[in-house]
Amino acid sequence: MGFEFGTMIAAGYLLGSVPTSYLAAKWSRGIDIREYGSGNVGASNLLSATSKRVAAPVFLFDLLKGWLIVWVAWRLGMGITEQVVVGLATIGGHNWPVFLRFRGGRGVVTTMGVALIIPLLNNLVSWGAVILITVILNAVVWVSSFFKQGSLGVFIAAAGLPLVSWVFAASPPFTLGCFGMFLMLVIRRLTAPQPVTSSSLSRSQVLLNRILFDRDIREKNVWMSRVREQEKKKGPTGDNKK
Repeated sequence: MGFEFGTMIAAGYLLGSVPTSYLAAKWSRGIDIREYGSGNVGASNLLSATSKRVAAPVFLFDLLKGWLIVWVAWRLGMGITEQVVVGLATIGGHNWPVFLRFRGGRGVVTTMGVALIIPLLNNLVSWGAVILITVILNAVVWVSSFFKQGSLGVFIAAAGLPLVSWVFAASPPFTLGCFGMFLMLVIRRLTAPQPVTSSSLSRSQVLLNRILFDRDIREKNVWMSRVREQEKKKGPTGDNKK
């Protein structure tokens, strides 16, 4: 079991490291997604740089990353703790992919896949509860996005995940895993390269903005304006969006 467990951790990391958004942007527009928008190698930034047709399959693949690797671990007879570790390794691969010199995405979609599949496979909660939790957490993100604060909504949903998992699943390993997923999101936001920065803000303000809003500048309009200025210098992204 020790060899299988180690193999699954490595497999999870390598599967998570597959830079789908980067490859899709290269193939569809001939661009490096890291040089556009937020610089995030994820489905949301890919959508803003290309189109729904390009981003939708990437979103699905990133979700299935988390589902597939945990399902395989479950089929091999591994317990919840092992499944959580394998899932975290997959998220880590997405966030810090070896194929892109450890500069990846935020792992939100892959985290969603891991967080959904573990309680279902292990009968921790019912399908109805999973659907309810998914609707509630996504509603937080949707409402925040309506007010142009989608990144803040993602933070709130991720921060609430450990509490929700404890209330509904009552599984210490799974709850600790959800807390680990939240910490990985925070660490990635703090350490990710930013497309634009502000020299007028203190270090504490910058760190808080990164944690809550995933950017150095809190005002999104100001941030977007500066990002667009940089994108104009790089020229068009290729084909027209559809």
